[in-house]
Amino acid sequence: MTRPATLPTTLAGLSAQGGGACRLCDRPLTDVFVDLGMSPPCESYVPRERLESPEVFYPLRVWICANCLLVQLPPHVPAEEIFSDYAYYSSYSSSWVAHAERFVDTSAERLGLGADSFVVEVASNDGYLLQHAVARGIRVLGIEPAGNIAVDAEARGVPTRVAFLGAEEGAAVRAEHGPADLVAANNVFAHVPDVRDFSAGLAALLADDGWLSIEVPHLMRLIERAQYDTIYHEHFSYYTLLTAQRVLATAGLVVVDVEELATHGGSLRIWARHQQHAGTGTPAVAALLAEEAARGLHTLEGHSGFAAVVDRVKRDLVAFLSAAAAEGRTVVGYGAPGKGNTLLNHCGIRSDLLAFTVDRNPHKHGMFLPGTHIPILPPEAIDEVRPDYVLILPWNLRTEISAQLAHVRDWGTRLVVPIPALEID
Repeated sequence: MTRPATLPTTLAGLSAQGGGACRLCDRPLTDVFVDLGMSPPCESYVPRERLESPEVFYPLRVWICANCLLVQLPPHVPAEEIFSDYAYYSSYSSSWVAHAERFVDTSAERLGLGADSFVVEVASNDGYLLQHAVARGIRVLGIEPAGNIAVDAEARGVPTRVAFLGAEEGAAVRAEHGPADLVAANNVFAHVPDVRDFSAGLAALLADDGWLSIEVPHLMRLIERAQYDTIYHEHFSYYTLLTAQRVLATAGLVVVDVEELATHGGSLRIWARHQQHAGTGTPAVAALLAEEAARGLHTLEGHSGFAAVVDRVKRDLVAFLSAAAAEGRTVVGYGAPGKGNTLLNHCGIRSDLLAFTVDRNPHKHGMFLPGTHIPILPPEAIDEVRPDYVLILPWNLRTEISAQLAHVRDWGTRLVVPIPALEID
């Protein structure tokens, strides 16, 4: 975390002058958590015919509110522009689909969900999660802003409403379909610019005695594991349990339990209820809040120092790729995730250092990464080229990808993971 006033006098006029108002408490934002420079929207993949056209880059300067401590990125790109036509399909990760199935199974057991229950998922993507509830005979509804992806969900038998959630939309869904026994908001809480309206929408969907489950990356783990590539324009907020509590409280929702997950490099599964049914929170809530406090994350000063960690990751990756190029080695990427685009643009990596990347999502084949213009090919391209190294960009899926690439070791290819520290396997 840095303050513009700490810069030398000669640079003070060029420093960040403020990030607007906090989206939770409306206080002016004056403190920078980390500044990653300029980058295009991470899912704005470039078709070949637009390679000679200009791209728009936006600041990736992340602020922290000195009052409520919410870490946040100003909404440089409207959510409607990002999510109305979206390139990310959850079902192309088999481990993620398996994670969703486990969530449905354990939630059904925990909450006693059955044929008389109603489950709503917000940002339901291509039906990757709700398909498992459908298989159990549970009535479901997905709310998904991307119409192109909703088509795939419907094909899986998942009824899907194309909409962004807010207080008005939540009330409309409840009036039409009834209150939900379980509302799942997995990996969407960070993606909404108006956190108070979104929380009100969640509360409106939820039955008076219902349960809300939120999965969201944990800022404490992001800092601890140098996961700065998870910062991009789609992620408007970065949560500790404390700040998540404060956001939900604006809609009368109380955190009653929390689980720590390995997904996305370290996430929280937050269980919340309407205040009148919340009761006493589990010991897990108090324990995690205490750990956050012990690490300084309940103070403004405790968020400082992340920029130095970011600089180290960048130096190590660029040094490796430069050395490989000097030795005539071929390095390609695996995956075309949003996080990879943050990393590559921040490090200034182009196709001279990373020849191409591959992805299982056929919607991305033949496209080029935003900003860097590195081509995206089918996974079979790795077998054709037999590179010396494969840089795994979605490091959160390292285990799954390493298994998929086990055969490349037969010809001596080595796998490289850039975060939390450069590792060559």
